[in-house]
Amino acid sequence: MKPYELINHDRHSGARRGRLTTAHGTIETPVFMPVGTRGCVKGITPAQLRATGAQIVLANTYHMLIRPGTDVVESLGDLHGLMSWDGPILTDSGGYQVFSLSTLNRIGDDGVEFASHIDGAKIYLDPAVATQTQNRLGADIIMCFDECTPWPCPAEHLKKAAERTIRWAKQCKEAHCNEKQLLFGIVQGGIDTELRSSCAQELILMDFDGYAIGGLSVGEGHDHMIRTVGHTAPLLPEEKPRYLMGVGMPVDIVEAVRAGVDMFDCVLPTRNGRNAYAFTNNGPLRLRNSKYVADTQPIEPGCPCYACQNFGKGTIRHFFNVGEMLGPILVSIHNLTYYQRLMKTIRSQIENQTFNDWADEFCAKHKTETEDETNSKGTMQ
Repeated sequence: MKPYELINHDRHSGARRGRLTTAHGTIETPVFMPVGTRGCVKGITPAQLRATGAQIVLANTYHMLIRPGTDVVESLGDLHGLMSWDGPILTDSGGYQVFSLSTLNRIGDDGVEFASHIDGAKIYLDPAVATQTQNRLGADIIMCFDECTPWPCPAEHLKKAAERTIRWAKQCKEAHCNEKQLLFGIVQGGIDTELRSSCAQELILMDFDGYAIGGLSVGEGHDHMIRTVGHTAPLLPEEKPRYLMGVGMPVDIVEAVRAGVDMFDCVLPTRNGRNAYAFTNNGPLRLRNSKYVADTQPIEPGCPCYACQNFGKGTIRHFFNVGEMLGPILVSIHNLTYYQRLMKTIRSQIENQTFNDWADEFCAKHKTETEDETNSKGTMQ
C-alpha cells in the first residue's frame, strides 16, 4: 500500500485532496503542521494542540541534536515520548540552519560544520549524520539534508547549492535505515525555474516517498514565491505528497494549494500569537490596540477555540499589558485553531469542486495581510 492516496482533484486548478498514512496515523491533506522546534509548540500542551485540530507536528533535528541530544531523546521514548504526542511527527533535517545560522557555520561539499548557538561547541552535519540522527529521533516523516540559499543569491552560489542538494539527497537515501519512516527529497533552486526543473528531475529519479519545495519565504516576496511554486509543484509526481517548507501566511497557503501543494508548516500562528497578533476570517487583529480595552467580544465570534469560548479581547489585551503569560498562550491557541479551520475549509472546497472560486474571493479579501506581515517582521520575531 502506498503511503499517499489522492482522493480528489479540483477541476479548475491544481488543488488536491489527499490522505497520507504514517506509522503514527493518517493525515488528511492539504494539512498545516504547527512547529515544535525544540520538542514542543511554544506555550501549548499536547492536549491543547490536539484540540486545535492539529494532525501532525514538526520538530527540528539540529535543535534536538544540540539539546537534549539524540541519546537522551531515544531514552525518553524517541520524539513521541519526549513530546507526549502520539500522532505523526515530521523532522526538518537541519538544512535550514545552514541558512539561518550562516554566521556560525562553514559549508563544504561534504557537509556543514556548525558552532553551536548555545555554547560554541563544534557540530558536524552531513547527509549521513542528518539522516541517521532522524532515524534515531523516530519521526514519521524525515527530510533530506539540503542547502537553503538566501535572497538575493548570486547565480553561481545558487547553482552550487542546488547541485549539493541533489548530491546530498542521494547520500541521504543511501543512509536511511528506518523503514517505518517516510523520507522526502527537497527541491532547491531559488526562484530560478530552470534550476528548480533540473533539481526536481534528478530527485524524482531517486524515488522518494514525498517531495518538498524548499528555499522560499526567505525574502523573495509573495509574487516570486507563488510563481516558483506554480512552476515547481506540477513537476512533482502526482502520486506523492508535496510539501512547501516554512511558508505560512494564509494567502500564500491558499495560492500554493491552488498550485498543487499538500503540506505546510510555519511558526507564524504561535510567533504572532506571542505578539498579540490574531488571525481571523475578517483579517488580523492587533490586540494591544487601545480600542479593545473594554471589548468583551471574543477574538472571532463563532470560533470554537478555548480563547474565544472563554475570554474577550479586552481581557486578553490586559494580560499582554501586564506581562501575564496567559495572553500569548490564548492568542496562540486561537491562531493555531484558525489555521486548522482554514485547512478544513480548503479540503471541503476541493471536495465540493468550489475551491478555485472560493480561493479567488479569499485572496482578494486577505491580500494585504502578506504585506502587513512583511512590514512587521522586525518586531515580531
